[in-house]
This record gives sequence, C-alpha cells and structure tokens, in this order.
Amino acid sequence: MNIWDTPERRALAESMSAFVRNEVAPHLDDWEEAGQVPRWLHRKAAEAGLLGVGFAEEVGGQGGDIIDVAVMTEAAVVAGASTGLMAALFTNGIAVPHIAAGGDADQIERYVRPTLDGELIGSLGITEPGGGSDVASITTKAVRDGDEYLVSGAKTFITSGVRADFVTTAVRTGDGTGHDDISLLIIDKDLAGFEVAPPLQKMGWWCSDTAEMTFDAVRVPAANLIGHENGGFALIMMQFVNERLSLATQAHATAQRALDLAADYARQRHTFGKPLIARQVIRHKLVDMARRTAAARALTRQAHERQLAEPNSTEAISDALLAKRQAVEAVEWVVSEAVQIFGGMGYMRETEVERHYRDARILGIGGGANEVLNDLAARLLGYS
Repeated sequence: MNIWDTPERRALAESMSAFVRNEVAPHLDDWEEAGQVPRWLHRKAAEAGLLGVGFAEEVGGQGGDIIDVAVMTEAAVVAGASTGLMAALFTNGIAVPHIAAGGDADQIERYVRPTLDGELIGSLGITEPGGGSDVASITTKAVRDGDEYLVSGAKTFITSGVRADFVTTAVRTGDGTGHDDISLLIIDKDLAGFEVAPPLQKMGWWCSDTAEMTFDAVRVPAANLIGHENGGFALIMMQFVNERLSLATQAHATAQRALDLAADYARQRHTFGKPLIARQVIRHKLVDMARRTAAARALTRQAHERQLAEPNSTEAISDALLAKRQAVEAVEWVVSEAVQIFGGMGYMRETEVERHYRDARILGIGGGANEVLNDLAARLLGYS
C-alpha cells in the first residue's frame, strides 16, 4: 500500500485544496499587499480541522503524523497557496511543538490548545542579529530572580513575530557558551520591556509578517520555562528535522505548482502561429522541470518515512538534510524556468509564478542555510 495515498489522506488533501480555493485564493493578493494574514483565517483553519493536523488529540490537535502534514502542505501549494501563506497560517508548527513535547499540563492549556484552536498566534524566537543558523551562539540572557527570569537581548527574522501573542524563545540561562546552557521560555507579548519593531520588508513571503524584537529586562514567570533549565538546545534540535522536512515539502510542491502553471501557459500562448508547447525547446524544459520535481518529491517523501520510523536518528537527520538540499535546488531551477516560459508576463506582479520565484529564495536560507546543511551532512556521512 502507498502510505501517501490512503483514502484518509486523499480526503485530507481534498479538504485542504477546498480550503485554499474558498478561503485563501480570493484574498491572497490583498494579504500580500497588506503584509500579513488576518487572524480570522487561523480560526477558519481550525474550524476546518486543518490547523491541528500533526498534533496529538491530547494537546488539542487533530492527530496524524508528519506524513499527514506533508500531504496537507503539498495539496495547499499545488492548489495555489504560497509558501509565505503557509508560513504565516501554520506558524503553530514551529511555535508550539516544543511546548507540547515539554509536557507541562498548564502550558499546554494556556498556549498549545488555544493556538491550535486559532485563538492565539505563536512564534519561535531563535535567530539573533549576530547569528543565524548557529543556534549555540545565542546571547539573549535569562537570569533567574526568584519566581521569574529577567530576560534581555534581541531576536530577528522571527516569522509571525508581529502578530504573535507569545514567542517560544531561546535564551541563555548560564554563564557559558555553546549549547549546554540554552533554555526555552514562553514570553508573552504584553510583558513590560518586550518591544516589537515594525515588520521587516522582504524580497518574498510578503504575507508572512517577520519581526525584530527586543527584550529589556523583561520579567517572565519561571512557570513559562519549557522542560528543564539548560535543556532547550535538545528540544530545538528535536524539531529541526521536522522543520527541514516541511521546507523541503514546500519546495517540491512549489516546483510542481510552477510546472503546472508553465505547462498550462505553454498550451495557451501562441507565437508565430503555434502554441509554445509545440516547440521542442519548451517541451524539453517542461520535461526537465518534471524530472527535477519528481526527484525532489521522492527524496523528501523517503526522508519523511525514515523520520517516522526512526525519529531523529542519524540516518533520519541525514536524509532530511539531503532532501531539503535537493528540493531547494529543484525549486530554484524550476521557478526560474517557469518565469522564462512565461516570458515578459512572468516578470509581472499579476502572474503567480512571479510570486513563487520570489518566495522560493528563502527556502535555501531558512531552517539552516544550504552551506550549513552541506557541512552537517558531510560530517554525518563520514566525509570530514
């Protein structure tokens, strides 16, 4: 049996596609211009049984696993959603898994359940102005003061950080360096000393608000510590495989969407008395686009299956790294060729492939830059 094509997963894909057609597509251009997704969309996604896919029912989710999440993501992008839309709407996928894994019943009730119900929006605060993929270099400091932590520092490039009600924040809770004294704190947006700058203006992912934030002696209840003190690095690393798989899925799904759009345009567009698709050079472009997309999809799905069978094993980590690299390479090439097939229209903001061209660029940076992932893969594969 093909585990990617069960009756249940076909129904999930159809539900996601219908949601995109009815609730997203009519408004996406406006949200792109506005620079954010409305809060009501989170509630709509929750009501449709989509927002909590991949989270256990015990914490307020709809159940399912990473394959269900991937099926839903593929369906959304192929139906016309942008990866920026997915990042904004499903920001819960990076904001609350650490809290759910921490297992604190009060935190689950206060943050996880309301987020999966679409009532709260969370974000994940790791990247800092002085460092990106190097998580162990964070400098945001949290000093214990009785029943509180005193937090000072800054974060940047935080997805959904402008709209977020809380931030799952990586902080340093000791005097050392490296990963040994990193912890995770849930920091509520309304606390004194917590400031969020106006949204950053980006090349792509326009409808996904991205924030810079500062903490000036912010007093955070010690009850908001996720897991145990100095245990944050492990929690962060546990979620990195799933984040990279999610980005790989977004990449190959975007490639598929761009291919579909380009093929349709090539059939409709006539030049010199013939449709574009009648020309061998265009047909061969489409074949190469299909080939690279299929290879990326196959490797990404294989990596999902490995992670499901052997969570966070060395082999699962390695497969996720290779899948993300392959998918990013594929989508960057495919969206470029799609724009080329569209010609001048591909350069116009009114054309969907122009958005995918811009949006695809972040996929080789977020979740670990290409170069960082290559270096990590070299070590895991024994090439160093």
